[in-house]
Amino acid sequence: MCGRYTLRSRAEIIAETFGVRVPPTVPERFNIAPSQLVLAVREKPGSHQRELVALNWGLIPFWADDPEIGSRMANARSETAATKPAFRSSFRARRCLIVADGFYEWQARNGKKQPYYIRLKTGRPFGIAGLWDRWDKEGEPIESCTILTTDANETMMAIHERMPVVIPPESFAAWLDPAVHDVEKLSRLLRPFRPDEMTAYPVSTLVNNVRADSEKCVEPLGTP
Repeated sequence: MCGRYTLRSRAEIIAETFGVRVPPTVPERFNIAPSQLVLAVREKPGSHQRELVALNWGLIPFWADDPEIGSRMANARSETAATKPAFRSSFRARRCLIVADGFYEWQARNGKKQPYYIRLKTGRPFGIAGLWDRWDKEGEPIESCTILTTDANETMMAIHERMPVVIPPESFAAWLDPAVHDVEKLSRLLRPFRPDEMTAYPVSTLVNNVRADSEKCVEPLGTP
């Protein structure tokens, strides 16, 4: 699963990585949680241009009667997203990349849970496979998203059995293209990311508090 992540990268690095226009400043965020607004890249409907948008984390299917369903839709298993009623329509034509540069996972240890921070060794931002939808039944329309997860890679296995799907840059175009409907082709993109390019280390339980949002969240455990 993926319950928290970070986005600390500078605007120009995000723009370079994703090939998208980015506001001059992007606030640093050290503890992004479900129900919050998150930054995502998608193709503009009706065009082949990418855009950076803010989406609510927790997908609300367009057909839902109650938007509260989004609170249970922060993650979706990549193995079943193409067939699950809540996600299959978005999997077919509304795919996105959640912009991140690290994520947290909790390791069960002696009856307690130790948080770990996982990022690329380069420290650069990356795209997490996501699905988005637009709910428009009352008042202001809500655009929301979910994060796809897969089996843990070798870097993650000792921490947790699942991890978010990280899409390599060379696959961005295929994943974002709403004209691509081939489930088999898309599913091949939803694999554990290359473990040799990732690093993980334990951090303070400060990150357990959703209100905590500072650099202390990502400091290695034991840092003075």
